[in-house]
Amino acid sequence: MFSPLEQFLVSKLISISVDIFDLSFTNSSLIMLMFSLFGFLFSSFSISRSYLISTNWQLLLELVYEFVYYNLLIENIKKNGNFFFPFLFTIFFFILLSNLVGLVPYSFTVTSHIAVTLALSTTSFVALNILLVKRHGFHAFSFFLPSGAPLILAFLLVPIEIVSYSFRVVSLALRLFANMMSGHCLLKILAGFSWTMFSSGGLLVLFHIIPLIVVFAIIGLEFCIGFLQAYVFTVLLCIYLNDTIMLH
Repeated sequence: MFSPLEQFLVSKLISISVDIFDLSFTNSSLIMLMFSLFGFLFSSFSISRSYLISTNWQLLLELVYEFVYYNLLIENIKKNGNFFFPFLFTIFFFILLSNLVGLVPYSFTVTSHIAVTLALSTTSFVALNILLVKRHGFHAFSFFLPSGAPLILAFLLVPIEIVSYSFRVVSLALRLFANMMSGHCLLKILAGFSWTMFSSGGLLVLFHIIPLIVVFAIIGLEFCIGFLQAYVFTVLLCIYLNDTIMLH
């Protein structure tokens, strides 16, 4: 029997091993490379000939650009946010494309793997900490002691704040991974249920349309969730960036 988790199986296309490290080129790597290349070509094509009255492709890219800039960066980063815009735009565009590409039949959802989402959140988290130390030096450690808190409570509050701060990377990764994997599993289960009813014959052939309608409804919902998860991941990064810059 086919498992709903079969769609998340990583298969090696080109096997590459260096000592104990497995650097094989997989189906996940292929899909990631394809939509990254598509995103680059789409962006380059859309702005290669910019017009005062935007073309359809230029307008689509401008909508994404304005959404990230005004709704995410400006609203959440109060100081020196423009410097981080390329990073935030790339993160948002990457996650959005990977979520939407995963809905294409026979494709692969790279954000449904914890290894990918954890890599995104970990690299972002490390970059934020480097920025924190570079900007504030030893004063950065005051981040873990809330202002106005009695010094005598430092032994209790500091460990709690450090654990809470460290779990940012886990929450970012798990939220994206869990939402994408659960949604795709539900689609697979309902589609399989509909096909089983259709194959059984009899009256079940008439009623198989019910789970099939639900599948189409969930596909529409998955488009919204794909956008929402890209938004949530990026807006939380903006909030963490603002905390890093303002040190609060």
